[in-house]
Amino acid sequence: MPNVSFVRHVKAVDALVVPADCGNVNPMSYDLAMSTAATPGAPLPVRTPGSRARGRHRRPERPGVPTGAPGLVLAVPAATTPEAFAVVEEILSVIRGEQPGISVAAGLLTVAEPETESTTEALTEEDLAEANALSGFVSFGLPSTERSLPSVADLIAAAVEAGLPAPVLVPLLTGPHDCLTALHKLAAESGATVTDVLGPHPLLAEAVHVRLSEAGLARADRARLFAIATSADGVVLTTAGGEEAAAAAEITGVLLAARLAVPVVAAALDVPGAVLAAVEHLRATGSQRPALAPLVIGPEVDAELLRAAGEETGCPSAEALGGYPTIGQLVAAGYLATVGTAAEAEQPEQAEHPEQ
Repeated sequence: MPNVSFVRHVKAVDALVVPADCGNVNPMSYDLAMSTAATPGAPLPVRTPGSRARGRHRRPERPGVPTGAPGLVLAVPAATTPEAFAVVEEILSVIRGEQPGISVAAGLLTVAEPETESTTEALTEEDLAEANALSGFVSFGLPSTERSLPSVADLIAAAVEAGLPAPVLVPLLTGPHDCLTALHKLAAESGATVTDVLGPHPLLAEAVHVRLSEAGLARADRARLFAIATSADGVVLTTAGGEEAAAAAEITGVLLAARLAVPVVAAALDVPGAVLAAVEHLRATGSQRPALAPLVIGPEVDAELLRAAGEETGCPSAEALGGYPTIGQLVAAGYLATVGTAAEAEQPEQAEHPEQ
């Protein structure tokens, strides 16, 4: 009696080699194609990948930048300090890696120009050289011999003078801040566009979570960045920008609390006594090991405020978000949402009015 499984296997092979719906195609071509790899000296078949990987875990396609799109100016609300340069350099590197087609530069958004000038004079030659390297003068037409990071107004003027469209201004802020008023005024006068601030956003909660884990105040799961355990049983999310910034940070605080499974409250660093009051509130509700988690990138707040908050409360603190990769990703996403992707720019106008 023949082996049933063997017979089924032979029939399956025959069906594969000579399909029933081959049409006018010579069935022998299928046989030759299937057996070419077994022929000595024959080249191996080449597998042609699809245009896009399929499946739920595929990497999202990178959105394109429309032709003739304006440049991106990262509005840095800070004085020209070496610490600010390092953070901006990291963020610009992430943006260029995420979207190589974006013409990007960084500019200072200052309120008091005399303070900025005195700070610039105090910098070393090495610091100024670093500022020139990361500021992106060339892409906006400014000479590369400038000795300090340009202002946002200078970058806008250089773009217009070079015949380029007014750039898109992306504030390097996680929430409301006093300097936004000056930025919107500058944009109104120049015709530039200002995007929203970077928060609240789940990626900011991720960044704070990672900074807490780096400080030994929380442990993060490698796969999903959700906490396994935490040494802090309460977190104060510190912000810069007054009570309005603290209120806006509550949303990110909820997202962070879901990750850490501990209570999270927000408080403004620049409001006297606010951080201490938040810590006392956590302790009154049962927290024995509260910690501070800055929801600031760094340049927008005086570093002395961060140190003073830790000393006043006696709580350990994580580092500022700095150049964490998701910051650059949020900047690029805000820019693309403003200028639109290439696919959206190429949509025909008749799509809104289809032919009858």
